[in-house]
Amino acid sequence: MPAQYDQPPKIELRHLHRYYGTTKAVDDVSFSVYPGEVFGYIGPNGAGKTTSMRVLATLDLPTAGDAMVGGFSVVNDPDRVRLRLGFMPDYFGTYPNVNVREYLDFFARAYRFKHREREDAVERVMSFTGLGVLAEKPTDGLSKGMKQRLCLGRALIHDPAVLVLDEPAAGLDPRARIEVRSMIRTLADQGKTILISSHILTELAEICDTVGIIERGQLLAVGTVEEIRRKLLKKHHAVEVRLLDNAAELGRWLDDRPKVSELRVDGKAVRFLHEGDLETEAGLLREMITAGFRVVAFGTKEETLEDVFMHITTGQVQ
Repeated sequence: MPAQYDQPPKIELRHLHRYYGTTKAVDDVSFSVYPGEVFGYIGPNGAGKTTSMRVLATLDLPTAGDAMVGGFSVVNDPDRVRLRLGFMPDYFGTYPNVNVREYLDFFARAYRFKHREREDAVERVMSFTGLGVLAEKPTDGLSKGMKQRLCLGRALIHDPAVLVLDEPAAGLDPRARIEVRSMIRTLADQGKTILISSHILTELAEICDTVGIIERGQLLAVGTVEEIRRKLLKKHHAVEVRLLDNAAELGRWLDDRPKVSELRVDGKAVRFLHEGDLETEAGLLREMITAGFRVVAFGTKEETLEDVFMHITTGQVQ
């Protein structure tokens, strides 16, 4: 199911502030996420992602502003928010002498599910997460990947319309990451609204409809990757040159060019932003070859989410 932008948003941050003493963990952040949309929340460590998520999950209160889930305020209606939101933290504990079924049953009871309704909820979650074959296995004996599935199952036990997932693929092997990504996309296709943070930007780019980039508590950009790229680069083109050798020397040669910026040398490749059209790029290539550089590939490179993130953030911490 595609994101439903003609409906009211399921998640809204309205000029959200959260301060800890003099540290502005979240500083006037506003954005909306709609039904069926996967929103990628991106930023370096300490940027304010987890703090924002904790406020949404009613685990913390804003210093100013508000956050809404399904139209209800986390400040004024936290109980209603909790019924509509499932939160998957970046770390969660397991309990000794409790198996998978008992663990999920406990949280179903916490949501006051009774008898058959509770059993159905547990079976539904185990079926979706693939934990059915491990129903009797102690939770503290699960692998990292299975623990992540269990944590996701716990967040889904009351079938919430909104999911907030903090680093759900952290520490997983490639297969487990792919499986978690597939489950997230399936949940969005079912109409759930999902806010997800991750440091694995290539994976976020594959599953997210929109992204928000935050640094030092401030939201720097929000929109699709293509929308942010267009605003960021304007008349600049991302160019990648691959050579047989002397990439560092080409980097120094390009550094003197007036229309070249954001220069990076990576092995035998040189990447940079170039101001101008295709005609000027053709001229630049001709000059490179005339200067003796052995170019094997030259072309405009499509900006990835990682590229956009590196362009828009500075790496500062607070």
